[in-house]
Amino acid sequence: MLSYRHSFHAGNHADVVKHIVQSLILDALKQKDTPFVYHDTHSGVGRYDLTHEWSEKTGEYKQGVARIWDHANLPEEIRSYIESISVLNNGESLRYYPGSPRVARAQIREQDRMVLTELHPSDYPLLEQEFHRDRQVSIYKEDGFKRLIASLPPRERRGLVLIDPPYELAKEYRDVVQAIAQSHKRWATGIYAIWYPVVNRCDIEDMIEGLEGLGIRKILNIELGVSPDTNERGMTASGMIVINPPWMLENQMKQILPFLKEAIAPATGHWKVDWIVPE
Repeated sequence: MLSYRHSFHAGNHADVVKHIVQSLILDALKQKDTPFVYHDTHSGVGRYDLTHEWSEKTGEYKQGVARIWDHANLPEEIRSYIESISVLNNGESLRYYPGSPRVARAQIREQDRMVLTELHPSDYPLLEQEFHRDRQVSIYKEDGFKRLIASLPPRERRGLVLIDPPYELAKEYRDVVQAIAQSHKRWATGIYAIWYPVVNRCDIEDMIEGLEGLGIRKILNIELGVSPDTNERGMTASGMIVINPPWMLENQMKQILPFLKEAIAPATGHWKVDWIVPE
C-alpha cells in the first residue's frame, strides 16, 4: 500500500519535532572530524512547495513551521534546523520546506555521505532529481528496511539512521521493532531515531514495549502533543524514540519543547522527555 503522500503534511508540528531532533543529532556527530553516514529509510521527495495545492488544502504547515519561522525569540538550539529551511528558500520568505534528506544535506560535510531510500513510484523520481549528480548521496528505490540491513555496519562506524514510515498499516509498528532488532545486532553503536505519530496511543505503547524487549540500553523518548489523546480520527501528538542519543539531546529537548508548545499549541499542548531504557 503506497498511497501516503507527505506533501499534504509537510511542515506540520510533527515535522518540526522530527527535524529539530534530526538536526541536533547531526550537530553532535559533527563535533568529531571523522566522517559519518546519514541513512534515511523513508526519504520522500526531499523538498516540499508550501504553495502547492496539496499543502494549501490541509494548511498543516500553518500550525507548524509557520508559527516559529518568524518568531522573535527562537532558542539557539534550533539554529541548524532554521538554517536548513533558510538555505532552501535562499534566505527569503517561507515557500519551500525541507524533507529529512534536505535537512541532512544542509548539515553534512565533505567527508560525510547520505543513503536515501524511497519506494513510492511517484516520489522516487522527484527524490532522484533533487539530488541529481550529488556524489555524496546514494539513492535506492527499495524497501527502506531491507536496504538498511544490507548497508550495516557502515564503513564509517559513525552515523544516524532516521526511520519514519507512514504507519498506514498496523504492522508497520512491528516492522520498526523488527528492523531495530536486526540493525542493532549489526551496528550496536549507531544512532537510531524513530519518528512516530500518536493516532492510537495503544500502537505506540505496543511499539515501545517491543523495543524494551530487545534488551537495548539508552533509549530516549521525546514527544510533543498539540491536543489530548482521543479516540477520534487524527494525529494528536508525535515523537521521536532515539537509541544511543547524544549526551546533550535530553537537556536540549527539555529547553526546546516548552518553547514549541507555547508557539504551536499553547492552550492544549503537552510535551515530555523521558527514558524508555536508561543507560
